[in-house]
Amino acid sequence: QVQLVESGGGTVQTGDSLRLSCAGSGRTFSRYTMAWFRQSAGKHREFVGRIRGTDTDYADSVKGRFTITRDDEKNTMYLHMTRLTPDDTAVYYCAADPRLSPVEWYFWGQGTQVTVSS
Repeated sequence: QVQLVESGGGTVQTGDSLRLSCAGSGRTFSRYTMAWFRQSAGKHREFVGRIRGTDTDYADSVKGRFTITRDDEKNTMYLHMTRLTPDDTAVYYCAADPRLSPVEWYFWGQGTQVTVSS
């Protein structure tokens, strides 16, 4: 069982940067594929990016602006967001799964709100 807690959300202005954190429990944290998703009002939840080990991949909408890192000694994953726009406004969720490329993710955090004002 893995418990995930996101933090770091808030309200920023267009062009600002923000770092989200996802703190996980469990001694096998490093073995999990971790990911970020987001959901805007009235839209489906969408994939943002994921990391397994040091390998990452990202949605086209955030590629070049967002970076995912992890510190397995701290059981924490990060989402470094730059050049934010109002389109990035959403609740951001982290997810974890022991499989390499899950379609349905086993574990989810409760989400953290990011609001980007114009």
